[in-house]
Amino acid sequence: MNEATLTPNEVAHYEREGYVIPRWRLPDDLLQTMRADLDALLEANPGVAQDGMVCPHVVHGGTQGLKGDPRWLEHARIPEVLDLVSQLIGPDFLLWGTSVFGKPAGTGKRIPWHQDGEYWPIRPLATCSAWIALDDATPENGCLRVIPGSHKERRVRPHVPNQSPELALNQELAHSEYDERDAADIVLRAGQISLHDVYLAHGSEPNRSTKRRAGFVCRYMPTTSHFDHAFGAELQKRSGRVDFANRALHLMRGVDRCGKNDFGRTE
Repeated sequence: MNEATLTPNEVAHYEREGYVIPRWRLPDDLLQTMRADLDALLEANPGVAQDGMVCPHVVHGGTQGLKGDPRWLEHARIPEVLDLVSQLIGPDFLLWGTSVFGKPAGTGKRIPWHQDGEYWPIRPLATCSAWIALDDATPENGCLRVIPGSHKERRVRPHVPNQSPELALNQELAHSEYDERDAADIVLRAGQISLHDVYLAHGSEPNRSTKRRAGFVCRYMPTTSHFDHAFGAELQKRSGRVDFANRALHLMRGVDRCGKNDFGRTE
C-alpha cells in the first residue's frame, strides 16, 4: 500500500540514525510531471550550473539569477510529503527553501562531508529536508551519503575551508569529526524520498556514470524556530551565494508558534 504514514519503527530510525526512507513514493503520473518541469527549468536556465539550482520555486531566484517557476512551490506542498514531515517535526511548520540538484552524467566534482546548518539563519537550528528522487540515485551516479547518528549531539561540528577545484563546496567537516567507514549510501529509485535531520553529516561522490542523478529537496522547519532574516543578511554578505535577507517563508501547516517568522516577504 502506498500509504504516506511512517511506522513507529521508521520514526525511531529517523530519531536514532538522523534519516529515514519511507515506504511511500511518488505516484508515477506526479513523477513524470516533475521530471517534465525539471526539463523546462533546465531549458530556461542554460547559464546556471545544474549541480545546485537554489529556490526553483521563486520566479526570480536570488543571487543565481535563476528563472524559477511557481509549480515547484506546488511540488513542495505535496500532501503526502507534508504528512510524513509532520510526524517528525510536529504539526506546525513552514517551507523556507528548495533546491534542485541535477548532478549531470560525468560530473567530476565531489560534495565534501558537511552539515548544512552551519550556514542557515534559523534559531534554534531546526530543519527536516525532504530529498525527492527524480532519477534513480545510486553509488555509481553519486547518491547522497550520510554518517548515521551524527546528528545526535545536536551541534554544528567544526568545518574547515578547502578550495580544491574538485569540490562543489569550499567548506568541509574537519576530518576528526567523522569516520567515513561509518558512511551509508542513500540508494533511491526514482519517485522515492528520504528525510534528513539538519545536523546529519552528509556528502556525495562525483557522478562518473552515464546517467543523471536529479533530486528536488524541500527544507521544512518547525515554527517553534525563527528564520532570522537579519542574521540571513549577514550570512549573505559572507557567502554571496544565497539570498537569505529577502527569503519568503511559506506556512505549510498549523500556525507560527514562535510568533517571530515574517511571512510578509515576497521574492
